[in-house]
Amino acid sequence: MASAFLDHITVTAFSLETGAAFVRETLGVSPQIGGEHPRMATHNLLLRLGDAMFLEVIAPNPAVPAPARPRWFALDGLGPQSPPSLSTWVVRTADIRAAVAASSEPLGNIEPMSRGALDWLITIPADGSVPLDGIAPALIQWHADVHPAARLEDRGLSLARLEIVHPDPDRISRLLSSLTLDAPVSVLSAPSGALAHLVAHIHTPHGLRILSTGCRQRGVPPVAGRTRLAVGQKR
Repeated sequence: MASAFLDHITVTAFSLETGAAFVRETLGVSPQIGGEHPRMATHNLLLRLGDAMFLEVIAPNPAVPAPARPRWFALDGLGPQSPPSLSTWVVRTADIRAAVAASSEPLGNIEPMSRGALDWLITIPADGSVPLDGIAPALIQWHADVHPAARLEDRGLSLARLEIVHPDPDRISRLLSSLTLDAPVSVLSAPSGALAHLVAHIHTPHGLRILSTGCRQRGVPPVAGRTRLAVGQKR
């Protein structure tokens, strides 16, 4: 039985302005205001991808002091010249402690977080990095009866599938199996010499569009025929 679902995909940017412009140029839709994360000195923008799924644009918040710890999602490593990018993804579970224990890869410490009236638990490595350079997801457990995506405006977007392209697809498939993931996710073998990366195929009012990490944008395609995890139900 599945116990984990794709919750959201995360675009990181040095500023919300550059992140919003990247999403608007790529998807043809502007994200809406999210809020601030006091513990991390970050803020975000959001786009609904379904009743229980969304796209997040997250950046350091220049209006508040930097935290006395590394920011999450490797945001401290970004500078003014860093391009926005699809950096990682987040998997929802009803029992984050059990999911962390079952995971075949270390995903970080379980920490409480909040944004406005919302609060949740999420896995964050101590150094603020994204596990496996963003290929492994963060885990999240919401403390809410209604998923946050249900409160976002419907702007005609939905996730068709998320591709994970990696030189060791079996390792990634083991991870997703250990999480008992039910999601539209495929694991593909990376070409020789290519970096691991994510590719999100998103239905928009303007047709199917793609968000990805820099490797795919430089024109390096995945190798066909090495899918390790079939597309699951949309959530």
